[in-house]
Amino acid sequence: MIWLPVLGLLVGVAVGYVANVHIPVMYSSYLSIAILAAIDTVMGGVRASLERSFDSTVFLSGFFFNTLVAALLAYIGNQLGVDLYLAAVVAFGVRLFQNIAVIRRHVFAKSSRRKRPAPPVA
Repeated sequence: MIWLPVLGLLVGVAVGYVANVHIPVMYSSYLSIAILAAIDTVMGGVRASLERSFDSTVFLSGFFFNTLVAALLAYIGNQLGVDLYLAAVVAFGVRLFQNIAVIRRHVFAKSSRRKRPAPPVA
């Protein structure tokens, strides 16, 4: 179950690559921020799985809500003539790297527990 979000991300990337859909340049900032929000949500799902607090309802609602809000923020900024999407890039970027750091610590903690020999029994 822990790799389900990552598997979904990989399947989505593969379908996107095979579909060969061309996005107009005027929509590239919307798409890039939406993708960043989606990847952030996937990494948050992996983190929650490792912490044994994964909830599929929270994951799915967060996935769609974060992606929608990020694209909306980019749209509003574009209408105002301000690079407002940069705020979302920073926020999602920071969360993404924090989630990756926590995932890395969980993986290293598991591997170090496996390498340690069991204490001798008296």
